[in-house]
Amino acid sequence: MLKLIDGIVELYKKAATSLPPDVESVIIDSANKEEANSSSSNSLKIIGENIRMSRREMTPICQDTGIPIFFVQVPKGVSQREIKDIIYDATRKATDVIPLRPNAVDPVSGINSGNNTGEGFPVIYFDESENDTLRIDLILKGGGSENIGMTYKLPDKRLNAQRNLDGVRKCVIDAVFNAQGRACPPYIVGVGIGATKDQVALLSKKQLLRKINDRNISDDLAALESSLTEETNRLGIGPMGFGGVTTVLGVKAASNHRHPATYLVDVSFSCWASRRGTLLW
Repeated sequence: MLKLIDGIVELYKKAATSLPPDVESVIIDSANKEEANSSSSNSLKIIGENIRMSRREMTPICQDTGIPIFFVQVPKGVSQREIKDIIYDATRKATDVIPLRPNAVDPVSGINSGNNTGEGFPVIYFDESENDTLRIDLILKGGGSENIGMTYKLPDKRLNAQRNLDGVRKCVIDAVFNAQGRACPPYIVGVGIGATKDQVALLSKKQLLRKINDRNISDDLAALESSLTEETNRLGIGPMGFGGVTTVLGVKAASNHRHPATYLVDVSFSCWASRRGTLLW
């Protein structure tokens, strides 16, 4: 399994140093939509140069190399415990060789482990693969973008939001408005709709794995994603909070069935540095 450890280290390296082409492309396009020589336009151009420099020099895109979140699809008969141990070994190695900033802090003692491993860190979600391929998806989730995430219970009197997609729309607009420029916009926004708090939180995180230019398989959710992208960009928050027409790069939504008494909505954010990657083994 030493080769798998090295493969996961390379996955870390790719995610930390090379922004996905779909994200880079929309950032470059967005710079041309902002007013010429404005702070918003210049900030997007600087971001673009940072992306190219990080890829060229193979150095992390951001000093906060994030919370590693793994979504692992394991072939039948493969030990999840073994894969978890391999991910932990790879994380310790990646912290040293890339390097990654040590971000795993014990909330009780306040001690940083120094190697990005600890109880529940990295975050790992397992599912069973439909074939014999081990699939590992990784998100490096910045702490700032995690802090601005929001969970809503509908109906919500404050927002006049009912238990329907219009209510979901109001939740997302509220979350983006409250985020302002605190977590390095333009954002990518993930939305999860379902029955329980833990369910929708995971579902919204998974949406951050999707490509910006993909289309939702649900026509209703595809329309919601499109309208929310337009509406949140009209908020005028703009790149890095400087104002402008690019507050979000995209909105991605998914739903699970809910209990008749519950209607939970979770909104997750990624900063512009949407660091994600996939390893097939």
